[in-house]
Amino acid sequence: MRRVVIVGYGMAGARLADELRRRDQDISITIIGAEPHAAYNRVLLSTVVAGTMTPESTRLHDEKWAAGHNIDLRLGCEVLEIDRGSRTVTVSGTPGITGPESEPIPYDALVLATGSTPWVPPAEGLVEDGKLAPGVVAFRTLDDCAEIEAKTHKGAPVVVLGGGLLGIEAARGLAGRGCLVTVVHPVGHLMERQLDPGAGSVLARTLGQLGIEFRLNALAAKYLPGDGLILDDGTHVPAELVVVSAGVRAETSLAVKAGLEVDRGIIVDDVLRTSDPRIHAIGDCAQHPGTVSGLVQPAWDQAAVLADRLTGANPAARYRGTSVVTRLKARDVDLAALGDVHTDVDCPDSEVLCFQEPSRGRYAKLVLRDDRVTGAIVLGAPDAAATITQLYDRGIPAPTDRLALLLGRALPAEAASPADLPSSAVICRCNTVSKGQIVSAWRAGAESLPQLAEATRATTGCGGCKDAVCGLLDWLGASQPQSA
Repeated sequence: MRRVVIVGYGMAGARLADELRRRDQDISITIIGAEPHAAYNRVLLSTVVAGTMTPESTRLHDEKWAAGHNIDLRLGCEVLEIDRGSRTVTVSGTPGITGPESEPIPYDALVLATGSTPWVPPAEGLVEDGKLAPGVVAFRTLDDCAEIEAKTHKGAPVVVLGGGLLGIEAARGLAGRGCLVTVVHPVGHLMERQLDPGAGSVLARTLGQLGIEFRLNALAAKYLPGDGLILDDGTHVPAELVVVSAGVRAETSLAVKAGLEVDRGIIVDDVLRTSDPRIHAIGDCAQHPGTVSGLVQPAWDQAAVLADRLTGANPAARYRGTSVVTRLKARDVDLAALGDVHTDVDCPDSEVLCFQEPSRGRYAKLVLRDDRVTGAIVLGAPDAAATITQLYDRGIPAPTDRLALLLGRALPAEAASPADLPSSAVICRCNTVSKGQIVSAWRAGAESLPQLAEATRATTGCGGCKDAVCGLLDWLGASQPQSA
């Protein structure tokens, strides 16, 4: 029996275990998780901070999952060493909580899914003795969310360091709790990786109407415990709590110690192998040319490829990269960004359209080459976002009425109703679930949303596809009732 050891029980590690067991009921699986509780959906942490979801509702697995799937799950453990010669890992743990301490664990294939760690800006006072100072919290884990909840109250001034995707989600969650939030960001506009300056400006205005203030082109210079921050221009921003969401760094310390090839992350090839062919890496800790770090979909695509290879289900499987659509998970803000968003409107090789209506929180930019969508930013126009995303996913020509498309008024024929969607149409991007897979699961007995989620994983990522999945369920129930 082949033995697979997974180091890391976050979203990537949990997904890989699911994919392995789905393909092979006999393969030996051991998971070593540093956190003391089961895997959860980090995408939903902002809703936990906002108080609209409970920590329990973010869990990817219940307490019986490991035993029910014959998986050796060790929580609250740390891998101390990888012995590549003997192909074993040495693990520390607490007897009675994580299971008995064991001799080195052997592996035939070792998978590093160690994720990433928060990057803390080098401001004076944020870190004391190697740890975040009192009153400073990262935004990365469920434990972080619990600490944020314990240290905030309505009307409390809070500073969020970082105006990227996660920082904005944290800020919106805190504002939803009634906190007075100020975002400090070193760039001139928000979410600069996914947005151009125009979209960043409209997003800031939209969030400003929800009570969030911004200090752009600003750096934190000094932290004053219980009082706030001094910025690099000498101004003071009051804060009872500072939430750090300024980016992440791949967690590579174990790989470095083991002598694996490491750059910004653990370097992997198209079959997710590291420089040691017995060791693989997936998720935020892995560095692949086609990977965008910090997002869920690449990790899950990698898990599917690696499971195919480790179980022999598809030895030819290769990871070629992930075409990512970024969605902001923030209440009252509908934002999608995909592809090449930084192409200028005067680019001679592309057709670029741009529309903005800041007073209504709307901004749309569309980039096309050879009539195909190659990039887009859509803020405040969910209908347009859905259509443009579908065109991008399928690589089909865009409608000739570009303005109508940009405004969400030109739907391709196949989007007129669920019945008209092709079987290959992707409904849930986070999990790459197609209409055909949903229909097949429904015909196999998954007639409710929870049943479909369990069977296909649709809606278990960012949740943005829930309405589309419910629409398919309604259509199936009305037009294709199951025979008695």
